[in-house]
Amino acid sequence: MSPPTYDAARDDAIAWLMGRINYERTRPVPYAEQAFKLDAVRELLRRLDDPQEGLKIVHLAGTKGKGSTGAMIAAALQAAGHTTGVYSSPHLDRLEERFAVGGEPCPAAELVGLVERVRPHAEAMDHELGAGPTFFDLTTAMALAHFADRGVDAVVLEVGLGGRLDSTNIVTPALTAITSISLDHTKQLGPTRAAIAAEKAGILKAGVPCVSGVADSEAGDVIARIASERGCPLMVRERDFHIEPTNHSTASPQNQTASPRRPSWVFTQTQPDGSTETIEDILPALPGGAQAQNAAVALAALGTLANAGWDLPIEARRHGIAAGRLPARLERFEGVPPVVVDGAHNDASARALAEALDGLLPGTPRERRVLVVAISDDKDLAAILEPLAQRFGHVLATRYLDNPRAADPGEIAAVAARITDSVSIEPAPAEAFRKAKELATGAGAVVFAGSLLFAAEARRLVLAERP
Repeated sequence: MSPPTYDAARDDAIAWLMGRINYERTRPVPYAEQAFKLDAVRELLRRLDDPQEGLKIVHLAGTKGKGSTGAMIAAALQAAGHTTGVYSSPHLDRLEERFAVGGEPCPAAELVGLVERVRPHAEAMDHELGAGPTFFDLTTAMALAHFADRGVDAVVLEVGLGGRLDSTNIVTPALTAITSISLDHTKQLGPTRAAIAAEKAGILKAGVPCVSGVADSEAGDVIARIASERGCPLMVRERDFHIEPTNHSTASPQNQTASPRRPSWVFTQTQPDGSTETIEDILPALPGGAQAQNAAVALAALGTLANAGWDLPIEARRHGIAAGRLPARLERFEGVPPVVVDGAHNDASARALAEALDGLLPGTPRERRVLVVAISDDKDLAAILEPLAQRFGHVLATRYLDNPRAADPGEIAAVAARITDSVSIEPAPAEAFRKAKELATGAGAVVFAGSLLFAAEARRLVLAERP
């Protein structure tokens, strides 16, 4: 939730929107067909004169990697001169972050205006239909209206949950992409990777090309089947495009999240005529193989758009991969000790963080690293902790404060203690940070992870110490 401000109109608008979350809880079981069908958001958009019509949209789904992939695509579009809107979720600090144009969040006054436009329609629909728009229906409609108002050249539209029944799945995009499939939100989307893939492939549209980063057969075969059934051209990682490291390291730009050295990459994509396009010297903004795979999906999407006539020079694409990054995703803050903040919240993102640690913290011995972790109570604690705990000298279990969904630190510590010997509990995040810095004195480092909600709080703690 966005923190309160001294702007009464904004605070009232936010309070009304957040009230829609409570409204949703009075409806049937979440994500059931009748509860989250798309009729309400379609009707809301109709009453807003269908602002999505005419927008050139890249629609992104995936268990993880949507945010980073979307940031790279948006940065490349901007570098090529296309004013780009990005709709993403969740936000870290302010709701306005969800509706960005040209990399800048929606101004508070415009957010208030958007709420004033959707509110009477939502309340009328509550009365007339008995089931008005949800919070995410409303923010999706607000985003599309905002982008239409601004006259953007392109939109990167992130799915909120799943795909098939997601509020964003009412657009006709220029391109869709599925970044990855792993086990998360299994109660809503299904217990297997194949079931989750079917939900996410619900965004595929007839005749609209799709780029898939899913190379394995269990989930990939499901996506391929749905693409074939719908007449959707499908490009698949490792079959139609791939990325691999070059045999030399490239010094990265000087910024607070960069590691001193990391490999550059080379990207290759098969073209419609059977030839190949190769882009060398690809340098993702963040280290790790998972980020390289996100970059591959972004580059394949950009290459597909270029083949469709979009003005996207290779240098703009290369720039987008280097510039596209998000706060609280493998974000490194220099200092003594250095601090990394990451929103890893499931097994796949925990593995990605574990893989990236040596690149983020070169020369920092395992025994001097301290993991400060808070996890939501609906997550598989062991799946998140197993890839991470063994890579740290100490695990400090805590909880986030801004949301009641936090798991009990004692439960986190009990699971961590089955993996590593050095574990402690500190329920207060600020005190946990203080203790972690003491433990990491010298050549150590502190890493915050376990939840994006926690990453937002941790980031505020770190920034509060910045001059």
